[in-house]
Amino acid sequence: MWQRYNQFKERGLKLDMSRGKPEKAQLDLSVPMLRIDDGWIDDDFISEDGIDVRNYGDPTGIPEAKRLFSELLGVPAGQIIVGGNSSINMIHDTLTRALLCGPMEGDTPWAKLPRVKFICPVPGYDWHFHMCETLGIEMIPVELEPGGPDMDKVEQLVKDPAVKGLICVPMYSNASGITFSDETVMRLASMKTSAPDFRIVWDNAYCVHHLYENDRDSLMNIYDACVAGGNPDRVLMFTSTSKVTFAGGGVAAMGASPANIARHGALLTCQLVCYDKLNQLRHVRFLPDKAAVEAHMAKHAEIMRPKFEFILDVFEKELSGTGTWSQPKGGYFICYYAPEGCARRIVELCRDAGVTLTPAGSPYPHGIDPKDSTIRIAPTYPPFSELRLVIELFPVAVKIAVAEKYGN
Repeated sequence: MWQRYNQFKERGLKLDMSRGKPEKAQLDLSVPMLRIDDGWIDDDFISEDGIDVRNYGDPTGIPEAKRLFSELLGVPAGQIIVGGNSSINMIHDTLTRALLCGPMEGDTPWAKLPRVKFICPVPGYDWHFHMCETLGIEMIPVELEPGGPDMDKVEQLVKDPAVKGLICVPMYSNASGITFSDETVMRLASMKTSAPDFRIVWDNAYCVHHLYENDRDSLMNIYDACVAGGNPDRVLMFTSTSKVTFAGGGVAAMGASPANIARHGALLTCQLVCYDKLNQLRHVRFLPDKAAVEAHMAKHAEIMRPKFEFILDVFEKELSGTGTWSQPKGGYFICYYAPEGCARRIVELCRDAGVTLTPAGSPYPHGIDPKDSTIRIAPTYPPFSELRLVIELFPVAVKIAVAEKYGN
């Protein structure tokens, strides 16, 4: 095994699979949106409400964009704020407002409280954890089960009034690929919390990122469930086109109750005059409705699906009986669960052979995986020729690390 490993080292590889980024072929799918010779930009810069998108106005987004995200998030268009190019930025701003001003008028600003805690389903999204850590929010990890977080534990934790929220990726979760079950959604929406200003940050980043047309997960509408459960203000939903069009130039949105939207819309006017409405208009003329988005995402799936299937096939052939792994139907990641105590060593061996993976521990708060087991695999960015090299190396690194740890 060491001989095969050293052969990889001799190749001088410099490959990066550390982030879930679209590859060039995926980004190229949206290039027509930037071309000015298709007619739409020819002196036509007026949104449906009569605003020239090149000028100030519409701080919460143009009507066309609200209508599009209304379809994607499942709330009325009047309950949408359309932002800039990053849902993470919108989430950060939303949490910052809660810390400085309180979630609603009359609520104690969270920053004035002795402690603020958030429940973090794990394995989860490292950017969520960096954000909470930076803002001084304590994180409580709760293990994900096949249908979502361990709800018995969640329902116990929310009895603590210092627990102010839960932050998650509920569909094709980053990093596990699981989708929350209907039962989980209903329990989250209706559970009793000691904190009346408890918020669920519902980062639905992969709501249209299916790998298979006829075999896809579905996610219950949590806003409807919150309304039915008597907690309409509980959930704040986010999504973006970052992996639909351009990862660095998409459009993000938040959907929530009328009271939440009024609160954040009012505070938003103290923060900026308006977001980039020209980009919003570009997007809705390229992708005017959910049907157009789904047709566009089918093209993404054609590029992504062979990569996922290839990796899963290699894992089955090379690693059967050595660890386990997720088999997602969408999203951007595959999780490999190594034998306990081996993840850091596997990532280290790959790095030393020229392949950069997401650091072991990243899917946990503060980068601490108590079992040192979870490795997030991001298949999308490398072209297929490079991906083959990475996935040839990975099982070799796994077998070396397991032999070192367990002597077999």
